[in-house]
Amino acid sequence: MVQTLAAAGELQRDLQRELTYDGLRAAEAKGSKGGRRPAVAADKTGIVRTAYLEGRSIAALARDHGVSRGAIRTAVADLMPDHTAIEQEDAPAPELPVTLDMPGKVADFLRTAELEPAERAALDQGVTVRRGQGYTLRVTAVPAVHRQLLARCQPLDGAQGVRAVPAQRKARREYENRVSALVPPGP
Repeated sequence: MVQTLAAAGELQRDLQRELTYDGLRAAEAKGSKGGRRPAVAADKTGIVRTAYLEGRSIAALARDHGVSRGAIRTAVADLMPDHTAIEQEDAPAPELPVTLDMPGKVADFLRTAELEPAERAALDQGVTVRRGQGYTLRVTAVPAVHRQLLARCQPLDGAQGVRAVPAQRKARREYENRVSALVPPGP
């Protein structure tokens, strides 16, 4: 009886997590941005940025606008010397390989899919790690390959008229969360 109640609780938690992700994606699709609002209002950001470029100190700007120095630093982050030195380089920095755990259900699906040579090599070189009754595949690849693999397993989410299996959908979302935690692609 305890196992039945635990299984029902786990099912409810998984369903709630799925609904939360669906809501977040819907809000993101509408253009809604999560998180706190910036302390420096959008209409004052231009004034703060101009004053910073003219040589005003961060502390003085914070006193003038009644916000913290951190809020001013956030408003002018891309204008600060450390940030501009990175942007001035002509060649983008090469992406370094990252190791991510791919759920076994996602790996099984991708093994049957048509993949590019780099994607296939990353999948073949993955290390299997046993997890209870299932497994995860520890894949080491550059973030771009991880993003391509994630795009390839999109049908697991029930796209293209294919019925979604809840366990596969959950596994794909776990992998998506791990991939989205990586540094976003450049412009």
